[in-house]
Amino acid sequence: MATLPTQFAGVTAVTKANVYFDGRVVSHTVLMPDGAKKTLGLIYPGSYHFGTGAPERMEIIAGSCRVTLDGSTAATDYAAGTFFDVAGHSGFTIEVPSGICEYICSFL
Repeated sequence: MATLPTQFAGVTAVTKANVYFDGRVVSHTVLMPDGAKKTLGLIYPGSYHFGTGAPERMEIIAGSCRVTLDGSTAATDYAAGTFFDVAGHSGFTIEVPSGICEYICSFL
């Protein structure tokens, strides 16, 4: 299990939320001091497909989910403290069976 951050110091938080799937997935953008961009979000129960522009790393900080990367038929379960990477110009389907899945998305 990876050690995930519990806070980010010295960042700029964008106040306008990123709202997807009628509010079932919501995130806020955080701009890091070095220029890196991350989003911090919540995913409510359901199944959602996301496309990617840049490569991404999704770190699960609470809850759990099941992910199928585009081009694969295998679904993998992820719990708090784990992560998965998504190639740029690709996508993934994320399923949350119950509860809320909290995540940090880093744009690589």
